[in-house]
Amino acid sequence: MSIKYIATSQLPTPWGVFAMHGFEDTETGKEHVALTFGELDTNSAILGRIHSECLTGDALFSLRCDCGFQLQTAMQNIAELGQGFILYLRQEGRGIGLLNKIRAYELQDAGANTVEANEQLGFKADMRQYDMIKPMLAQINVTRVRLMTNNPRKVKAMQQEGIEVVERVPLQVGKNRYNEAYLKTKSTELGHMMSEYHFNDEQS
Repeated sequence: MSIKYIATSQLPTPWGVFAMHGFEDTETGKEHVALTFGELDTNSAILGRIHSECLTGDALFSLRCDCGFQLQTAMQNIAELGQGFILYLRQEGRGIGLLNKIRAYELQDAGANTVEANEQLGFKADMRQYDMIKPMLAQINVTRVRLMTNNPRKVKAMQQEGIEVVERVPLQVGKNRYNEAYLKTKSTELGHMMSEYHFNDEQS
């Protein structure tokens, strides 16, 4: 994968002013963003998150997932600490794209869970790749992290790219009646670590 750094600008948010660093994958044309906050202390493990794009959750306030809640909480945690980063990757719908995600939602409305819906459309449960994170982190001088995630695949991806994960910081927010079954499926079928959640056993 060929990741090219493009430019950096300021991004004022409700939690403070982040720096927004733009990257282009010259092979696929996909555009990714790294957000940084404060002066990153490269001698310590930096609090951060890998966040895959979720238009419905991040921008349209969907309650079907926990993505928007996780993004906002990660930004708030970083701002309160005074430093940190977020890699915002353009991998909508766990890598299947927005329109296929809507098709998957249609199948979920008919009774499939999030894994079954992707598989019925001919995709793997999770199609995301993480090989773009190494050059993005190199650009912002991050080599050791405290990673905000419930997903062990993201921890493994960091480690495979030579990034030391000093700590996994749970990010269990946004559970509601619309996404409880979705979150339980992520826990039971995708291995997400959600020990702080209590699920209704009647839901799948």
